[in-house]
Amino acid sequence: MNQNTLSLSGQVAVVTGSSSGIGRACAIYLAALGAKIVVNYASNREEGQETVDHILQQGGAAHLVQADVSKEQDVQNLFLEAIQHYGRVDILVNNAGLQKDAPFLEMTLAQWERVIGVNLTGQFLCAREAARLFIKQAEADPKAAIGKMVMMSSVHDIIPWAGHVNYAASKGGVHMLMKTLSQELAPYKIRVNAVSPGAIQTSINEAVWSDPEKYQELLKLIPYKRIGTAEDVAKAVAWLCSDESDYVNGETMYIDGGMTLYPEFADNG
Repeated sequence: MNQNTLSLSGQVAVVTGSSSGIGRACAIYLAALGAKIVVNYASNREEGQETVDHILQQGGAAHLVQADVSKEQDVQNLFLEAIQHYGRVDILVNNAGLQKDAPFLEMTLAQWERVIGVNLTGQFLCAREAARLFIKQAEADPKAAIGKMVMMSSVHDIIPWAGHVNYAASKGGVHMLMKTLSQELAPYKIRVNAVSPGAIQTSINEAVWSDPEKYQELLKLIPYKRIGTAEDVAKAVAWLCSDESDYVNGETMYIDGGMTLYPEFADNG
């Protein structure tokens, strides 16, 4: 995607979990398109500041805010600070997420609740605050969407993943959260979509892509025969945030190199 074909100039984007990985890539890419970014981190301020510094060095605008998206008060403070700093919010990239992996028979309630709390409840809380704000600040008779949300899901919203039941359940929940919100909020001219990344080269799965043998095994699951980059996801997010996609609502874009195409059946199964 050529950045020159898109513009988010004058818009403000809250990108949750943007201190690293896909969230950081989204924040940097949207800033390059002219958006003012609210960079969010949960606990690692240094990493969050690195994202801000990168954007500022590229001539963009960014403001750092701490918030644990699983906590209602934190989410309310996140959007309040966004308004205090920039005056409005036009885009929510609902990205914050984590894994706490364990075999199902050994998984603790704490592991289950933490992943559901951040990955699903966190997206609910942020979407609710954003929607209320979009409606409050909307102009009369808008020509395009008054606000855009992109929910970060995963190929595991449709691919089962043994040993990661909390994560897979959270992403399945995000899938229907997005669709239901898009249905309910469309009359307000709020667009809600999702992206579902496959195997993306980030620190969360470095143990796989940094090991040549494990990497080759991973490629068997990807018809396109390469692992994705965080920028691959950011480009799709940017398009969904732009007016170029104004008639797209309630859709999920799978950014996976074909991982969801049942590659095991490529040779007659």
